Amino acid sequence: MLSIHARQVLAKAVLPLLILLAVGLVLLGLVRRPAVDGVRLMATDFMAPAYHGLVWPQERVKVWLTDLRGATDLARENARLRDENRALRHWYDVAVALAAENGRLKKSLHWIPETVPQYVTGRVTRDDGGPYSRAVLLDVGSGHDVRVGDVALDAAGLLGRVTEVGPHTVRVLMINDDASRIPVTLGSSHGDAIMAGDDTASPRLIFYPQDHHPVEGERVETRGQSTMPAGLPVGTVHYSAPNRPVVVPDADLDRLDIVRVFDYGDDDSQAPDAPGRVRVKKQPQNPLTGPLPFSWLPSLSDMSGRGGQ
Repeated sequence: MLSIHARQVLAKAVLPLLILLAVGLVLLGLVRRPAVDGVRLMATDFMAPAYHGLVWPQERVKVWLTDLRGATDLARENARLRDENRALRHWYDVAVALAAENGRLKKSLHWIPETVPQYVTGRVTRDDGGPYSRAVLLDVGSGHDVRVGDVALDAAGLLGRVTEVGPHTVRVLMINDDASRIPVTLGSSHGDAIMAGDDTASPRLIFYPQDHHPVEGERVETRGQSTMPAGLPVGTVHYSAPNRPVVVPDADLDRLDIVRVFDYGDDDSQAPDAPGRVRVKKQPQNPLTGPLPFSWLPSLSDMSGRGGQ
């Protein structure tokens, strides 16, 4: 047993000794770092089972709480799934009925299905030259059947039209190029307009009816002409300034990778003659002066005959 005086001396000396020990360990770690690291790793390996034993109960409790929470939510999840299954079954029945009705109507109208357009897929490459400022080159490989005027689209919407065709690549004029003019239809206002590129990210809308101004946020689709069909998605209307409607394209024109070029064919159809149309007869020819003037007037004999009656 230590005396009271010895205990007091020892208690006062403990803190300085611990400080000296800490400073010594720091200096030893700086001087003999590999040895100190090895000792520390050995101590960690020795204490690893004890650490695992302390953490294992906490992990098991966490797993039990998760299972208990899942068990309490199981009834609610089953009810939600039953409601979703019931709704899906209802819409499935509706879709089947509509498909059957659509088939009957097509059959009664002798509906002719539209032909599926052919398309070629290409990867976008850089376009360092050419007559356009907003155009891309597509590497479509050899043996393609792309023609000038074919429509280029990506997964989101319309990109432009083919202007030049080569053995392996084709050039696509983008919808925001200054030379691009595309007829479009406005979804909400049901008006027609021309989408004109101006070398910016958003083409302008021009030549729209003054009594059908474009509506902010309405959809814009192609109106259809020649090889470009109607109904292709283009973008939405946005007013960049008062009385300046523009189209925000659905497609990301600045980051293009894979593009498809569709061949919708030429529109060679002609409108039939209207009922009651009278063909214009050619005027009789005078060998000296050409067409007889006022040949549509009745003759004097006819007029005298009518006057005598």
